[in-house]
Amino acid sequence: MRLFCPRCHSRLVDSPYCDLDALTALVITALLLFIPANLLPILEVTLLGSVRQATIAFGAVITFEQGFWLVGIAIFIAGVLAPLLLLTSILLQLVLLKLGKGKTALRQLIKWHPMLDEVAMLEVYLISFFVAAFKLGDFADLHYGWGTFCFMLLFIMVFYVQYEYNRDLMWQKYEEQFLL
Repeated sequence: MRLFCPRCHSRLVDSPYCDLDALTALVITALLLFIPANLLPILEVTLLGSVRQATIAFGAVITFEQGFWLVGIAIFIAGVLAPLLLLTSILLQLVLLKLGKGKTALRQLIKWHPMLDEVAMLEVYLISFFVAAFKLGDFADLHYGWGTFCFMLLFIMVFYVQYEYNRDLMWQKYEEQFLL
């Protein structure tokens, strides 16, 4: 939101964050992209006549089955579970603010938001995906599926949601809704 003085045209209010309705639209879009990004194959590898397709969650399962259970759990949490919880938490905060209900739940969601924000690391997964694809490209045929496209869009949407989410504004709206 930007407000300018009608006389001198100086900037009176300049909030870099979008309003709550626009943030709700961003979160819903990210949640809609989350489904195909995690269900559709992101990569098809053809190596010595063998064809394998992989999704993000399947990559975590394979890593777990190879004996790297801690890495598999970390991949699942950082690439699948935490982004879903982060987006769901923000959407619940927005819905509770809109309805004016759930004072205790809203306070807890806002309070725990920084932890979810730090755990959701789609960018790490995206970089590791590119490194793996680059290394596999020398000796295998790679085909990127619709899951790759959806995952890229999901990454962009989650980035914008994290950029537009303002915890101080949420506390301010919480106080206006429940404490005043």
